Amino acid sequence: MLIPTRPMSRRRLLRSAGGAALALPFLEAMGPSLGHRVLGNDHAADSERTPKRFVAICASLGFHGDHLFPESTGRDYAITPYLEKVQRHRDDFSLFSGLSHPEQNGNNGHASELTWLTAARRPGLAGFRNTISLDQLIAQEIGLKTRFPFLALTTGGQSLSWTSSGVEIPAQHSPAKLFTAMFVDGKPHEVEADLDRLRRGRSVLDTVGSRARSLKRELGIRDQQKLDEYLHSIRDLESRLQQSEGWVRRPKPVVDEEPVSDINDKALAIERQKLMYRIIALALQTDSTRTVTFQLAGLNSVPQIPGVQSDWHGLSHHGKDPEKIAELKRIEAAEWGAFGEFLDQLKSIEENNQSLLDHTAVMFGSNLGNASAHDWRNLPILLAGGGYRHGEYVAHDSENNTPLCNLYVDLAQRMGLEIDAFGSSTATGIKGLESTT
Repeated sequence: MLIPTRPMSRRRLLRSAGGAALALPFLEAMGPSLGHRVLGNDHAADSERTPKRFVAICASLGFHGDHLFPESTGRDYAITPYLEKVQRHRDDFSLFSGLSHPEQNGNNGHASELTWLTAARRPGLAGFRNTISLDQLIAQEIGLKTRFPFLALTTGGQSLSWTSSGVEIPAQHSPAKLFTAMFVDGKPHEVEADLDRLRRGRSVLDTVGSRARSLKRELGIRDQQKLDEYLHSIRDLESRLQQSEGWVRRPKPVVDEEPVSDINDKALAIERQKLMYRIIALALQTDSTRTVTFQLAGLNSVPQIPGVQSDWHGLSHHGKDPEKIAELKRIEAAEWGAFGEFLDQLKSIEENNQSLLDHTAVMFGSNLGNASAHDWRNLPILLAGGGYRHGEYVAHDSENNTPLCNLYVDLAQRMGLEIDAFGSSTATGIKGLESTT
């Protein structure tokens, strides 16, 4: 029997839930809080095994292809200006071209940034709803036993991380706050305050869940399905908050680093990147997290780099002007230099007779293949470490691109997920990528 329903106003919904319904979207969008599970023998046993890790880094203004992609493929490719910055790690990475997500025409030229890790189609246009990002899917598998299930970071832009409901997870842009959260123990009264906040959070969730469930009988089938999604999220968050109490009293890792200060001058874009890279390396080394996204924001102003006199965003729209390209090269080469130093850090950290890089899959690239034309095809993608056999440049068809999600499926499987599809994938692997184990 169908029960007739009448439209429910937003005011009535809020009144029925006692105002608690306002918290639902926010709670789904909560950033990385603390680990899911209770600490104990489970965590100790896991620490005896070498964990797998995933880092995704997106340069939002892309890279000029002529300075990145070699003319020849395979292992004997000639080095290019940008690859020169990471040449010392040549055997530790693979470079790909000819990859993309389909249907990335969006509401603006940079909309594909929203979907770099999700592959959702037509970003920002009418009816668009984002989907879960690769890092969040992976975090469900490998982030369960760390203080931070994941880190969503940026130098000052938006987040790359999205929930299963298509909600953007706010990204942290302050290295100082990140360092404090991971490595600075709170005073006793601060610890008690954190515990009190967790308990109050659980109480709020109990109220939200109870009142949301009471609304269910008044909703249509589609609304009931949406409500079920929220209730599932509430149950997940209740579990997180409950288990997080175990982490609050646990001492944080001790690192041989002084607390850092933020670099507030946005013109020091490369220095800001390097500082965050340092914190990421520490987070991975101390097993504070195993999943990281890092968005490298561009500037609508002039970065403080020798030889650069024009604003970065404007240079990315060079229109093949040689002088603009020459300036842009200085910026992008500096970005590659900073990334190379990050690989240096991971490579220098020993872990079970290998390096931290060997156990960390690091994807570095962009959502734009040609930023000058806002072209989202033929994306630059470099994959380093992670237990793969590296050393090649692999060019896929530049006209009929291979779905980037084919690589995503392989990465997810490498992290232990039992999946055979993700986003727009058409296969469970990608040409030119083989595991060493």
